[in-house]
Amino acid sequence: MTKTYTTHLECSLEGDRYEADKVHGLSMAGKPLLVRYDFQTARGEADRDAIAARPGGFFKYRELLPIRRDENVVSLGEVVTPLVEAPHTAERAGVASSNLLIKDEGRLPTGSFKARGLGLAVSMAKEFGIEHMAMPTNGNAGAALAAYAHKAGIKSTVFCPEDTPEVNVRELSVLGADTYRVNGLIHECGAIVGAGKEKAGWFDVSTLKEPYRIEGKKTMGIELAEQLGWRLPDVIFYPTGGGTGLIGMWKAFQELKTLGWLEDEAMPKMVAVQAKGCAPIVRAFIQGTEDAGVWENAETVAAGIRVPKAIGDFLILRAVRESGGFAIAVDDEAIIEARDRMAAADGTLLCPEGAATLVAWERSVRSGRIEKDARCVLFNCATGLKYPLPDASRRLDKDAPIDYAAFA
Repeated sequence: MTKTYTTHLECSLEGDRYEADKVHGLSMAGKPLLVRYDFQTARGEADRDAIAARPGGFFKYRELLPIRRDENVVSLGEVVTPLVEAPHTAERAGVASSNLLIKDEGRLPTGSFKARGLGLAVSMAKEFGIEHMAMPTNGNAGAALAAYAHKAGIKSTVFCPEDTPEVNVRELSVLGADTYRVNGLIHECGAIVGAGKEKAGWFDVSTLKEPYRIEGKKTMGIELAEQLGWRLPDVIFYPTGGGTGLIGMWKAFQELKTLGWLEDEAMPKMVAVQAKGCAPIVRAFIQGTEDAGVWENAETVAAGIRVPKAIGDFLILRAVRESGGFAIAVDDEAIIEARDRMAAADGTLLCPEGAATLVAWERSVRSGRIEKDARCVLFNCATGLKYPLPDASRRLDKDAPIDYAAFA
């Protein structure tokens, strides 16, 4: 049995303690709970290099995760997601190719980084004996829930906005989730889940409304540090909707520092990237507040970051500010142009949310907000194949004369 150093849970706002190994949702203050660990003991016992040498994906960091029993790990064959260079895109911006790295999370089960958070949350649900889980989704999170839950023998129910990309909706159903299209946005789907907890008897696994998705997402930060030789990049550009990954990575970096696993003290600037059609975090960052409020009439092609109200808004904004980073919004037209351009130039098909980070990076370099010699990591949170793509093909009549010179 792999040891975990989990000690308790803690309210992210007020700091009061909650017992580990019990089912929890939000704290009494209605805020996310954070898992805490005995890192003083772990520092003397956990072997960084031995853990890194293990095969497999994010579950190998078990000492830094809350799962107690090996048999409760629900795995779908996770991998370490690669850091991909984009030399032509970097050259276009006047940057060395080694200073632009894409963390391609689309290689994970169900094709997105949601596998990390939901893989961990479902494993903990199995440990607690939970039989039914429900959540709102813009597509990818629901797919991850469906896949991991049904591997674990847990029923899943998901609610998605009616304009969720069709491939995502069909994926949800094929993976076994009871799937409902809702005439509203994701926060309105979330209200349905919250209201149904008592009546339907499901466990609400909405973003940050349980403690463990953030623990799964923090493995992006641990994995990134390992890939870079236990050093961190100068800047991380992260597509931000509910913000679990940004919060989780910042938590991971602080934990790695406490463990003494990092080779230097430098921490990365965290940049929250949003779409101009749904940018509550950017607005709050500019206004200097921690409450982002609700973004009315949210609309963007980057469905994964169309989150009008994030329950962890104050945690996102604290991470951004503590790191010396910033929040930036980009327009849909630029997102699509950047996606198509990088695909043609460097062979990497970004999802719209990942393309948003590329636009943000390019504009930040061009404006001088980010120095050209800064080593930057952009998160591509899902495979671009899960989103609508333009048809640029041409037709050819096999029975007509073919002018092969036209192909030259």
